[in-house]
Order: sequence, then structure tokens, then C-alpha cells
Amino acid sequence: MKDRFSACLPVILLHESGWTDHPKDAGGATMKGITLATFTKFLGRPSSKDELRNISDGQIQQIYHSLYWDRASCDRLPVGVDLCVFDMAVNAGPGRAVKLLQEVVGSTPDGAVGPETLAAVAKQNPLHLIRQYSEARRVFYKSLGAYVTFGRGWLRRVDEVEAEAIKQGSGK
Repeated sequence: MKDRFSACLPVILLHESGWTDHPKDAGGATMKGITLATFTKFLGRPSSKDELRNISDGQIQQIYHSLYWDRASCDRLPVGVDLCVFDMAVNAGPGRAVKLLQEVVGSTPDGAVGPETLAAVAKQNPLHLIRQYSEARRVFYKSLGAYVTFGRGWLRRVDEVEAEAIKQGSGK
């Protein structure tokens, strides 16, 4: 499948713009969706909030590609489904994003995209799968304690990503 990362990243960055350090956000200090912990892991050394605030566009692209897109095997998924899974990986972690996909398609939810998951995904209509996956995301977010604080934003994000994924998946 052709490289879709460059088509999907701008959608993610629409929802992951700027600096945040909300006390109720388990991720803590975050710049353009990259947490301080993730940035530290990427650099292989301790980093500071000031350093995170000055993260380069190149570093952002590398982090999103290697720690989210690749880990969720998005390049192996149908157009549109890749965007939904990528967005969930960024927002809730690649393992959780893949497990949710596996639950939706009825494969073993082990967090790794392998032959069983790919076969189950291939049996699905991609546009239908986008809708199912998006609904599963909504259910997941509503189950979280932080839903009271962040729920409206999470659901708006799911709605917008779902609409873009359907647009991309239908070739419009």
C-alpha cells in the first residue's frame, strides 16, 4: 500500500496543535500531541518542558511515524481505516488502538497487527469498518473517568476524523 502517512498526519495535527499541561490530563505536558514522556523516550535522554515546547517539525514527524503510525501498522490498513487507527494510537496509545480494531473485526485482541487481524480487516467493507471503529472509540471514551473533563472534545475529534476517513476512503 502506498505511503499514506503524509495524507493522515495533517488531520492529526489539526487536533494536536499547540501546548497543553492540563492538571487532569494523564499525559501531562504536551506539545502538538507529543508528551514529555514520549519526547524523552524519543530523545533517549531526559528532556524538559522548555525543550518540548521547542520540538521541531522534523522531530514531530519522526515521532508520529515511528511511535504511532508504524507501531499501529497503519500502512497495512485500508485507506480511511488507517487514519482512524492512527488517530486513536496518538490519542490512546498504539496498543489500545490496535486492540480496539481487533475487537471490532473479531480477531484476537493482542495489540499486534498480524495475519489474523489483516485477514479479518480484509473481510470488512472499509467504510463500514470506519463507522464501526469510530463508534467503538466513542464507547471507549465514554467509559473513562476523564470523560467529564475531556469528553466533548474527544467526541468532536472522533466525529471529524470519521468524516475525513470516510472522505479519504471513498476517494472524494
